[in-house]
Amino acid sequence: VQLQASGGGLVQPGGSLRLSCAASGSIFSINAMGWYRQAPGKQREFVAAVSSGGRTKYADSVKGRFTVSRANAKNTVYLQMNSLKFEDTAVYYCNAGRWVSGTIDPDSWGQGTQLTVSS
Repeated sequence: VQLQASGGGLVQPGGSLRLSCAASGSIFSINAMGWYRQAPGKQREFVAAVSSGGRTKYADSVKGRFTVSRANAKNTVYLQMNSLKFEDTAVYYCNAGRWVSGTIDPDSWGQGTQLTVSS
């Protein structure tokens, strides 16, 4: 599965941004898509995921601010990010895989897209 992410950029605190990620290739092998992020000097961490059936999972740090959704017909996953904070600054990685035990078990990764929250 190939993943192409887009939508990163520079946003002020409190602002909003939407990331998109389109999947292609062996998409029959996946039933979940999602996002991880990696801030400078930190490990990559889970952000959000959505199953093909619409089930979702969020990291506690983004609950209530971020919304993950999926357009199955377009094999695309979105991450709507609202009320952005400085600590949301990171490289965001799209991923795809299987929905296991209420979250994603990713086995494919896209290139990262940078989000910078700065005033």
